[in-house]
Amino acid sequence: MSPTLIPGATGVLALADGTVLQGVGVGAEGAAVGELCFNTAMSGYQEILTDPSYMGQIVTFTFPHIGNTGVNFEDLEQMGGGAETSARGAVFRDLPTPAASWRAASDLSGWMTRRNLIGLAGVDTRALVKRLRDGGAVNAAIAHAADGRLNLEALIAQAQAWPGLAGMDLAKTASTLQTFTFDEGLWGWPAGYERPVEPPKYEVVVLDYGVKRNILRALTSVGARATVVPADTPAEEVLARKPDGVVLSNGPGDPAATGEYAVPEIAKLVNSGLPVFGICLGHQMLARALGARTVKMPAGHHGANHPVKDLTTGKVEIVSMNHGFAVDRDSLPAPVKETHVSLFDGSNCGLELEGRPVFSVQHHPEASPGPTDSLYLFERFAGMMDGRRSRAE
Repeated sequence: MSPTLIPGATGVLALADGTVLQGVGVGAEGAAVGELCFNTAMSGYQEILTDPSYMGQIVTFTFPHIGNTGVNFEDLEQMGGGAETSARGAVFRDLPTPAASWRAASDLSGWMTRRNLIGLAGVDTRALVKRLRDGGAVNAAIAHAADGRLNLEALIAQAQAWPGLAGMDLAKTASTLQTFTFDEGLWGWPAGYERPVEPPKYEVVVLDYGVKRNILRALTSVGARATVVPADTPAEEVLARKPDGVVLSNGPGDPAATGEYAVPEIAKLVNSGLPVFGICLGHQMLARALGARTVKMPAGHHGANHPVKDLTTGKVEIVSMNHGFAVDRDSLPAPVKETHVSLFDGSNCGLELEGRPVFSVQHHPEASPGPTDSLYLFERFAGMMDGRRSRAE
């Protein structure tokens, strides 16, 4: 039986299994297709929707009231581009509320329109999230038409035809095309994002698989000058810059697909003896470079309230996460050691190479959005760079 359009509906979410959710369209008009996931953060929606790690995904927000802090020009997480290199769509329980923050430069709905980001409001997100949690992420098409002209069967067909994230290399598209340096620091009251006064202490090369601004800000905050290079930069070019350390950034897509060109170069960087710090996709590809496997998760981890235990300190941290692939902890070979573990499902969240200044985490220590429990990892990375310098003297 063909689905029927409800009178007055201006927005639709069509799942690949034929399920259709209808409501009120928000933001840009048009249609987009991607993997439908959910995020459990209560705040930080601008950072979430501009995170390049969400490229190819439609985000369902579990928190019902979205929009009250508006959006601004400072909290964009991607370095450039729009919805084509970050979240493709957003699903809300209620219509986005008017902005009520002194930092707001715009309301969320108008910003989404200008960004060409499609949204849907007025659906039972609680039921939708329970379905995704129990059955796993699904491919979907999201559409908005102010005149209510929506072809439901065509949208279902688009969702069914989309190949899914497995096997997709999206990092090269999300990455910068040109090398650049970054020198903006973390946000602080009352000045906002400040530039450091002191000269940089470290030279760090960041391999950009879809890097977030706050990762670069966190590096700057520990005294680094971050030089960001494209995802497919050869290791020889990285080493020619004589950095004190290398960061493997977050990013979208399948680590196995991106790893076809990135993993051999990462292995060379590890063998160089330089301190290496991997984050999210960078963590997954570092694991593959060290001989481990990665797997597609049923629903992934997306939120700013995930408990992770640091096995090196015994402390439990509440962290931000955004990943649909994970490192298979049972595949970690010696001398790779597991350092962090999720207390939700026991999945791997960190590793280190014993005897070498090489480590990585699955979560986002830059905390944007989310708590700052894991910012110490940037200090740990700085300590490794200090240690290498002292050994060289």
